[in-house]
Amino acid sequence: MPDAPDDTSALLARRPYVLYLSGRFCGTLATGSQSVVVAWEVYEIARQTMTVAEAAFAVGMIGLVQFLPLVALTLVAGEAADRYDRRRILALCYLAQLFTAAGLALRSEAGGGLAAVFALAALFGCARAFFQPTASALGPMLVPPRLLPRAIATNSLAAQVASIAGPALGGLLCAASPVLGYLVSAGLYATATGCALLIRADTKPHVEPGRSRVAQIREGLGYVWRNKLVFGAISLDLFAVLLGGATGLLPVFARDVLGVGPEGFGILRSSPAVGAVLVAAYLATRPIRSRAGPKMLLAVGLFGLMTVVFAFSRSLPLSVFALAVLGGADMVSVFTRQSLVQIATPDRMRGRVSAVSTLFIGASNELGEFESGVAARFLGPVGAVAFGGFGAMGVTAAWAWLFPPLRQADRLV
Repeated sequence: MPDAPDDTSALLARRPYVLYLSGRFCGTLATGSQSVVVAWEVYEIARQTMTVAEAAFAVGMIGLVQFLPLVALTLVAGEAADRYDRRRILALCYLAQLFTAAGLALRSEAGGGLAAVFALAALFGCARAFFQPTASALGPMLVPPRLLPRAIATNSLAAQVASIAGPALGGLLCAASPVLGYLVSAGLYATATGCALLIRADTKPHVEPGRSRVAQIREGLGYVWRNKLVFGAISLDLFAVLLGGATGLLPVFARDVLGVGPEGFGILRSSPAVGAVLVAAYLATRPIRSRAGPKMLLAVGLFGLMTVVFAFSRSLPLSVFALAVLGGADMVSVFTRQSLVQIATPDRMRGRVSAVSTLFIGASNELGEFESGVAARFLGPVGAVAFGGFGAMGVTAAWAWLFPPLRQADRLV
């Protein structure tokens, strides 16, 4: 049965949660907008001296320089989220992202090459490494267990709405001025910082005395490894999106394949989030209650198929449709994974388990952009995206065979 209608009212009556949700919305909006401006500006700078394939590789490098700090810091960040006040860590992460946006604005105004952009992208990656496990672990502390499923659905909806508006906003601001785009992102990060600082709740986790940081990290890794359903789900997401992610090459498709400019680029970047928010709204009222594993596998297979359709499309409406279906299919995987991780994990180790999940997600997104750039260097942008889509479908079939618990999963909890 759908959640009771009064669950939403009870959830939104909790001021700490509303502040948390508002901050995440502003932060996600800022990140989506800023990512469009950065990608477009990097591609424009690179095209002054490079071929299309080489410039696509430069855009893919943005993903790599953000992913490397994620690899280096995420497990440490997860342990920190289980040891220190999560509210304060969240506020510091927003503040670091604010400084990154301000730095990008200064660089854009002053001019220059790509080195400063990549350095600031690396700093942004450091902040995101601490942000993701902290934010995932903080949310469940602000609501009672009865409201947690509704909170997960509400978080997903808010994130996807911001993901729709963010790239579209970034495309419009980029067309006017990249500097303006960065400054708007900085303002949104400032608002998110204020929301985090205003949260009044006990947000410091219980730490078992005498446990070393290494032991704490090992415990989180052990939990994920022992739960084969969780491990299968997040590793499927890793490899499918790593191969099938087309977002890293969207500047190339917008400028040189479809010829739709920065405004069209913003629309393309928003399209996956449109599909995702529609599916999230559906799951909020009619959550997956049976055959969760097979439905997730079918959704990831559809993700790969729509990636292939997008690769060969030369029509903006068809490309938007393919990306929207792709985003909706991915949302099924996201919702399943978040429900498993947040509901099944004890609060004292949510930061560490969320860190492992974040590492997989980060690999599938940021590293996926780098993989797309490398593949485009040798196969061209169309060939690279098509190859990735077929690869994602192959991975789905392989995981259905390699992880029987995932294939046989019925209920999420």
